[in-house]
Amino acid sequence: MTLRRWHAKLKRRSCGDIWPILDSAGRLPEGWGGWPQGKRFALVLTHDVERTTGLERCRQLMELEMQLGFRSSFNFVPEGDYTVPKALRDTLTANGFEVGVHDLRHDGTLYYSRKDFVANAQKINHYLKEWKAVGFRSGFMHHNLEWLLDLDVLYDASTFDTDPFEPQPDAANTIFPFWVHGKNGRPGYVELPYTLAQDSTVFLVFKEPTIDLWTRKLDWVAERGGMVLLNTHPDYMAFGGKPLSDEYPVRFYRELLEYAKKKYQGSYWPALPSEVAHHVSSHQRKGTP
Repeated sequence: MTLRRWHAKLKRRSCGDIWPILDSAGRLPEGWGGWPQGKRFALVLTHDVERTTGLERCRQLMELEMQLGFRSSFNFVPEGDYTVPKALRDTLTANGFEVGVHDLRHDGTLYYSRKDFVANAQKINHYLKEWKAVGFRSGFMHHNLEWLLDLDVLYDASTFDTDPFEPQPDAANTIFPFWVHGKNGRPGYVELPYTLAQDSTVFLVFKEPTIDLWTRKLDWVAERGGMVLLNTHPDYMAFGGKPLSDEYPVRFYRELLEYAKKKYQGSYWPALPSEVAHHVSSHQRKGTP
């Protein structure tokens, strides 16, 4: 982490014109039909659960969001270092939350070869069906949008509008969801790029003492009518006591939700990822983005 911080800080000096805001990403897609009920922008909350520590904090995070009137998606690793209890998945969905599949093993090998990906896709599809999930996100934000057509998903969320600090830093260059067309008989799916910097980047790599990076970007996306999509990790959220070196106070996340609710109440669509994907795919069937 120390080496990563050093490298990222050096890189950040030359990335001020593309991160956290990339102006070209704010362009409206051709034929964009807007958000439901004429809302100004969409607000989408997602969480990747990477370790046992994060799994144990899911209920606390769920309760925090419910207190503030929000719902989110929790993405779990099917064959990682923990087992996802069915009771937890059921509790989340019963309370209006969403469950997604996060990679297969979260070991960085998912895209090593086409042959291996095809084999792993069959296993991922098994978990998608078993969990009644319609969304996927790769570990480390690795992505190959063509290969992902092998998954039986409504949406993927493995890209970003701009993030030069990711291992695979090629940007989607948009703050809007977009359609990935099917190929060779496979149906297409909706791609949902995250548009706020990940919590790990903001608070673990750069050690930011406030949520200013988040609120600045949120305001910019809201002004352009895009999709504010945030990916956080309960693994890194400290719910009590002094945060460890790989944690940050959960109050930062609470502050962001309170900021959005206070400043934009009534003007945003608080949507689950699947709801955004259904919205986009329905317009796709009508011949518009």
